[in-house]
Amino acid sequence: MTDPHVGDHEQQEGRPSTGLLSRINAVIARVGMYLSVAGLLVIVTIVFYQVFGRYVLNSSPTWTENLALVLILYVTLIGAAVGVRDAGHIGMDSLLVMLPDHMREKIELVIHVLVAIFGVAMAYNGWILGASVGTVRIANLGLPEVVRYVPLIASGILIVMFSIEHIMALLRGEEVVPSWN
Repeated sequence: MTDPHVGDHEQQEGRPSTGLLSRINAVIARVGMYLSVAGLLVIVTIVFYQVFGRYVLNSSPTWTENLALVLILYVTLIGAAVGVRDAGHIGMDSLLVMLPDHMREKIELVIHVLVAIFGVAMAYNGWILGASVGTVRIANLGLPEVVRYVPLIASGILIVMFSIEHIMALLRGEEVVPSWN
């Protein structure tokens, strides 16, 4: 029995994508999620240590703020890439649901191509920016400034990979299964 309130495309979901790229991307996305969560816990610990040092020990550590800022880049950018794969990014689903299947699929293809182009731009510009500051050091950490641009490059590459996976799945009538399933 079909529900009259559910669109045709919601009742006829594609079969799960099981190709090599999907299997590789699922592992990468899951590892990315775990690393992002671990990074978030490290950030909370660092900030707690900074507050403890400032208000209890009356001596705030100088390295904590810069390290927390660097880790935020890793957590957010890798998490954003995983969100692209798992369709957790901001989308226009409410408008797409109203379209007929043949139009919706074409627009989804265009969206994934545009997201892939954005990923290429992220990776390319991250590389250029990182190369321009390769000899500079981050104050209080001693790390090269380029570590701030590594997550931008990695996230761009992952976004391209995940977008290609979505494009291939759409063309084959398959569905990308989120890595948290």
